[in-house]
Parts: sequence; C-alpha cells; structure tokens
Amino acid sequence: MDILIKAGRIIDPASNFDGVSDILIQDGKIVSIKPLLKPRSKVKVIRAKDFWVLPGLIDMHCHLRDPGDPEEETIASGSLSAAKGGFTSIACMANTVPPIDTPAMVKYVKEKAKAEAKVNVYPIGAVTKGLEGKSLTEMGRMIEEGAVAFSDDGRTILNSNVLRHALEYVRQFHLPIISHCEDTGLSSGGLMNEGYFSTIWGLKGIPALAEEIMVQRDIMLAREYKAPLHIAHVSTARSVRLIRAAKEEGLKITCETCPHYFSLTDEAVDKYNTNAKVSPPLRSQKDIKAILKGLKDGTIDVIATDHAPHRLEKKNVEFASASCGMVGFETALPLVITELITKKVLSRKEAVKKLTINPARILGLHKGSLREGADADITIVDPKAQYNIDVNQFVSKSKNSPFNGRPVSGRVAYTIVGGRIVFTNA
Repeated sequence: MDILIKAGRIIDPASNFDGVSDILIQDGKIVSIKPLLKPRSKVKVIRAKDFWVLPGLIDMHCHLRDPGDPEEETIASGSLSAAKGGFTSIACMANTVPPIDTPAMVKYVKEKAKAEAKVNVYPIGAVTKGLEGKSLTEMGRMIEEGAVAFSDDGRTILNSNVLRHALEYVRQFHLPIISHCEDTGLSSGGLMNEGYFSTIWGLKGIPALAEEIMVQRDIMLAREYKAPLHIAHVSTARSVRLIRAAKEEGLKITCETCPHYFSLTDEAVDKYNTNAKVSPPLRSQKDIKAILKGLKDGTIDVIATDHAPHRLEKKNVEFASASCGMVGFETALPLVITELITKKVLSRKEAVKKLTINPARILGLHKGSLREGADADITIVDPKAQYNIDVNQFVSKSKNSPFNGRPVSGRVAYTIVGGRIVFTNA
C-alpha cells in the first residue's frame, strides 16, 4: 500500500534538511518529498503535524541471542522491540551460542531475519574463531554472505598481533573492526566502576584504566596499519580524550556510546541493582560530563543501544553472579530526546545524525537518509509525549532495564520499513 505522510517536520541530517513537508511512498521507495502533496486513491495518509519524521533509526550494536537463548530474545522478538523503539536497521553482534564465526552462521542470521524480522538485520561477524582471540575467521567469505563489520564484542582481542592481522585484512574491504576495549587483567573480578560507590558498597571495582589502556593500544595499531577502527561503548573521560586526539591526527577512528553512559552514573547500582550491571560499567559524573562533551563536539560519532537481553534468573541473583547488560531498543530514543535534545546538549539534527547517517556510513549501508529514490525506512516520533518508562510494556522478551519508572519525553508513533508499517503507536 502506498503511504502519504502529511505535514511532518522532516529532520534529515544527510541532506541537512529540517522543515515541514510531505513524503509519498510507493513500492517501498520514497518517490516525492514536497509540501502540500495531494493524496490519491488507495493511499494511506499519516497525518504527522507536530511529529518529527526521521530517517529510520540505525542501531549498529545489539545482541539478539539467536542462535543461543530463545528465552531471552529471538530475531523475531528483538526486531519487534527494535521497531517499537524506532529502529529500522540493526546490526547484531557475533557473541551468540554458537558464535557468528563462519560464513554459514552469517547466512543463517540473514535467512532467519529475512523470514522473521520486522526490520533490516545485519550480522556482525566474529574476528576470531570461537571468539577465542587466537586465529582469524574467514572474513572475506563472511562478507560475501552479508557481514557488515567484525567484532569479538564481549571479549577483548588481547593478542595485539592477532588484532594487527585483522586490521590489515579488513582494510582491503573498507569495513571496520569494532573493538571491545577491556584490559581483563585490570578488570578481572570487578563488578562495577572503581570509585566512591564501589568502596562504600564493598564491591570490587573496575578502574577506568581497564578501558583506556586498550583504547590507546587499539588506536596505535590502527595508526600503524592504516585501518578503520570503531571503538564500542565508550564510557570514560580519558577514552574520549584519546579518541579526540586520534581524530585530530586524521586516523580512521570512529566510536559510539550508549544512552546509559550519558544517563546514569555508578550510583545507579544502589541497593545492588543488577539491572545497572553492565560492561563496561556505569561510570562517574565526571565521565558523563566528558561523554556529553564528546557527543557535542563530534568526537563520539554514534549512539548505539548495546541491547543485551537477559532472563530474569540471570539478573535476580546476587550482584556478583548477575550477568552484565540491559535491554535498550525501547528506551534509547526517549533518553536521547530527554537527556540530549531537551537539555540542549545536541540539536535535533545533531542527535538524529548519530542515530542514522553516521552508523550507516560506518557500516557501509545505503540507509540513513530521506531522499527521493531511497528505501522508505522512516521513523515518525511524537516528541511531546511524556510518560514514565514501564518495562512491563516492553515487547522484548527480556525486561532487564534500570530505567523502569523514569520520566521521559518522546514516543515512536510509526516505524516504516521498506514502505511497510511494522509498528504503530498512533
């Protein structure tokens, strides 16, 4: 069915457009963007006055637990959760069970997504076989099957020579290695950020240095071997400074942070709240200040969710035994609107850029823009909607979020993928 979106405020950083107009969708493509388009017969009209009309949001870092644990998430449930959050394209990490470390596993994810997913799903392949950090996977063949990047996320490639060869290899394909930066010697046994709160609550801390040492190492390797490197879930002030300096030097470095790293401090672990246990851990107010500055000045390119669903029994245990991670698809956009746009940390266009065209460019996707001829992947948002986050309303199979009850602004009204409405809350 053709769709006409009427009188919405189009915010498209890729074309530097921010203004009221109409969009006509036919056969899954955007065919016209003009004011005062007239509806034809057999056209569904979406009246978007006072709504934002955005390029479909892109999450370049999530976990779908497929294969591995269908009780936590599946491609079907995870993609529906993504659609409810306004994401039209998601890239899933390789640390499944078994991992996405062969061409056959990449093909499995692509085919399963084609059959079940509500949104576009792009597999991220493992850098090393079995995520063991020892020998490289068949990256070239995995790219042929649809891998858009490579990462051993959840684990650091501790052997610098292995990472060197990975960087040298992917350089020819212009795809990034996505690095999980953690010196496991320093973080071993740690449960939360090392600082005041870890001391008073008697929990072993993880120093910021555990992240920063590996950020520095990976930047040095990327410099030496002239390869694209993307640093995942940046959480500390010094990491931001190191990446800023690398960019000023002209290196092919990009990075992301997640909403919880600009919305929560380590104080959220109060009363041993396992839903606030993540990797890397929530940091200090000083780190949040640096993350906000990095977002504002462009050092941080992308806002990703790191959507990490866990069954209740993995979180409803003693803090030391709880799994790390939180779900993020359904809270990301309202947190960006509430914490960044409303508080004037970022303009609407700057914020949307980090959720659309920037991740698209890093992963080499022909997505993230509203232009005639483009795929009709569109997110329509009611920016004035105000409510409290309620995990019981999540469509993800898992509810592990520390944001339950938090007041926010901004709710997705429609998510359109390839010209099909896959979610509506209007």
